[in-house]
Amino acid sequence: MQTRSHPPLTVLHPGDQFPPLTHAWPPDSAAPGLLAAGGALDTPTLLNAYSSIIFPWFSEGEPILWWSPDPRMVLDVASFRLHRSFRKTLQRFRASNDCEIRVDAAFDRVIAACSNTPRAGQSGTWIGPEIISAYQDLHAAGHAHSVETWIQGRLVAGLYCVAIGRAVFGESMFTEISDGSKIALAALVAFCRQHGIPLVDCQQVTRHLASLGAAPVSRADFAERVRQHTQEPAPAWRFQPVYWNTLISPSPTGDAS
Repeated sequence: MQTRSHPPLTVLHPGDQFPPLTHAWPPDSAAPGLLAAGGALDTPTLLNAYSSIIFPWFSEGEPILWWSPDPRMVLDVASFRLHRSFRKTLQRFRASNDCEIRVDAAFDRVIAACSNTPRAGQSGTWIGPEIISAYQDLHAAGHAHSVETWIQGRLVAGLYCVAIGRAVFGESMFTEISDGSKIALAALVAFCRQHGIPLVDCQQVTRHLASLGAAPVSRADFAERVRQHTQEPAPAWRFQPVYWNTLISPSPTGDAS
């Protein structure tokens, strides 16, 4: 099947406004969701981008590339799938004095570990020095957070995300143990449920995310929901063990096997 022609790619200079989302390349193009190239990775630009459901994704040696795919993979936290075997893993994790979730205790280490994690079908990483520096600045500004899995005082897994108000955008994760990053994701879901955050952006459609309850959402619908949630007051980003109660109920009735 031939790919459809796409609109001209907008080239940005630092401080330029992003083009309308309708200018993004369509699903049947060579680069679905590609919106613009160039610009800057400073904190104001990134906050403007995420508030407009745009994110940067590029490899070293490439210009900054900005994306807004349609549809968008989104996890409704109320629909997070807690399979029976993983429920047992979480229950053991919660019950152990050697295991804990920390938030923002080791952001730099988490993003560095995500950068070094091999990805299926990728020869390198998109989390290069420019991205790391930009998200460290975003973290210092209170808008990028890490959710971390610690066992016996050692960081073994984690993820980082962007947060504006009550809108949360997942970025990347790593793990050194089985289910470690999934534990961090479950902790993020528990945190979101506790604080009335309904959605976590997962960006790209994948089978793994679908297995956890994420589903494609039209870009227009997602943009409207994000517009609302970014205007809501942000919660304090810290994790308390009681948050697990929003996720682990006494009865596993209705869980997937």
